[in-house]
Amino acid sequence: MATMNSTGAVLVFTLFLASTGLSSAQQPSRTTNEFLRSSCSGTAYPSLCYNSLSSHASIIQTSPKLLASTALGVTLDSARSVSAMMTTLSRGKGMTPKESGAMKDCVDQLADAVDSIKRSIDEMSHVMGSNFALTMNDVQTWVSAALTDETTCSDGFSGQPLNGWDVKTQVRDRILTIAHLTSNALSLVNRYASGGIHA
Repeated sequence: MATMNSTGAVLVFTLFLASTGLSSAQQPSRTTNEFLRSSCSGTAYPSLCYNSLSSHASIIQTSPKLLASTALGVTLDSARSVSAMMTTLSRGKGMTPKESGAMKDCVDQLADAVDSIKRSIDEMSHVMGSNFALTMNDVQTWVSAALTDETTCSDGFSGQPLNGWDVKTQVRDRILTIAHLTSNALSLVNRYASGGIHA
């Protein structure tokens, strides 16, 4: 698998979108909007999918590759934000030892998830006809790993006594949103992988 540091992975994604020469502020065409709705209808969380990607419709147009790549980029941005929030919360006081342990584990798992999503974006930038199947398999592996880390993090808070600190509201719901975004991104990656390099 190709590797890249965090700055490089984000730069690749930024340049990848910039290379289209389009702005997400442009109004999407009716065809693009229909493509986005149709694509999102095949995900586990279609409303979240459409709402998270609609502002990027003019970049995506009707390209399955750009759709999958943009979904990964949106997921990365959200995962990094939640990871930073978790790191800050983990330094707070007033948690029980069990809550503190769950927070520490979750911080580590989210860091791994962010790294996996970055790696998947890096892999997408290396997709070519000669290595399409192998590269897409790597992308699917990284995104699946991120989803596993996020789900494990969320499960770590299930059934915990809150003791005055609303863990489920502040943490679990946000992590679930990231997991849902990742699940949707994986569905779109799988769709692109099944369609081939020219999809």
